[in-house]
Amino acid sequence: MSEPQSPAVYESNLESLALLGRGKVRDIYRVDDEHLLIVASDRISAFDVILPDPIPGKGIVLTRISKFWFEQLADVVPNHLSAINVADVLTDEGERELLQDRAVVVRELKPLPVEAVVRGYLIGSGWKDYCATGSVSGVALPPGLELAEQLREPIFTPSTKAAPGSHDENISLEDVEALLGAELTQQVHDVSQELYARATRYARERGIIIADTKFEFGLDDAGRLMLIDEVFTPDSSRFWPLESYAPGSSPKSFDKQYVRDYLETLDWNKQAPGPHLPEVIVARTREKYVEALERLTG
Repeated sequence: MSEPQSPAVYESNLESLALLGRGKVRDIYRVDDEHLLIVASDRISAFDVILPDPIPGKGIVLTRISKFWFEQLADVVPNHLSAINVADVLTDEGERELLQDRAVVVRELKPLPVEAVVRGYLIGSGWKDYCATGSVSGVALPPGLELAEQLREPIFTPSTKAAPGSHDENISLEDVEALLGAELTQQVHDVSQELYARATRYARERGIIIADTKFEFGLDDAGRLMLIDEVFTPDSSRFWPLESYAPGSSPKSFDKQYVRDYLETLDWNKQAPGPHLPEVIVARTREKYVEALERLTG
C-alpha cells in the first residue's frame, strides 16, 4: 500500500458545498437533503484542544482505516457510508484532487448524545478514575491493578460528547439509560462489545493491541442503530505494538498518545490555544499513523 502523499490540509474551504460545521478533525458539508460530505483534515487534538500544527496525510490515513473497518464490520452493525462517489460531489477539479482521498459521502443520521467507549486495558482517564475510586464509569475493578494492565474482560465505559473546548466526562450506564432508554442503551453496549472483540482479534494477529476505543452511533429515520464518524483509527483508539507491551508503564503507541506524552512535558494548562509541535514530533507522529495503516490494511 502506498504511503499517503498529499499537501497538509489544516482546514478545507469548499466553494461548491455549504459548510455545516467543523469538529476537532472533520469538516462537514451539506450534499443534499439526505447526505453529507465529511472531510478528514490533518488537524490533531489532544486533551480536547485542537493543536495549531497539522500532521500531513493524517486525514487520509484516518479515512482509509475507517473505510477498511466499516467494510470489515458491516455484518455487526450498519454504518453511515453511502454509495455516492466523492468525485461525483466534488465537481471542481482542484477540490477533488486535494480532498477525494480524505473525504466520504455519508447518510445524514441523528447522532446519539454519548460516546461509547470500550476498554480492554487500564490506561488514560480510566486509570485516573481507578486510582481515585477503584472503578471506571461506575464499573468496580479488582484492587492492585497496574497501569496498562489487561482487564479480565473488556468494560463498557461511556462518556459525554463534550462541546468544543470542553472535556468529555466518563458517565455510568445508568446515566446513558436516562438519555437513551434501557433498550437502546443495551443495544449500544452489546454492539460496542462485539465490535471491540472482532477488531481486537484481527489487530492482534497483525501485532497491534487495541487497548481501548470509542464509537459514535446514530439512528436512521426507522430508528435503526448505525455506526458513524470513524472507527478503530489512531485518533479514536489506543494502538500498542504487541511485541513491546508490558504492564506497569505507559506503552509505546501507534496513536496520538505520543503527542499527549510530549505535551505532558510542557508547562501548559491544557486549555486553548494549544502549543506548537516541534517538527520531529510531527514527523514521528505521521510515521506512527502510517505504520498503523500498513499493519492493519497492508
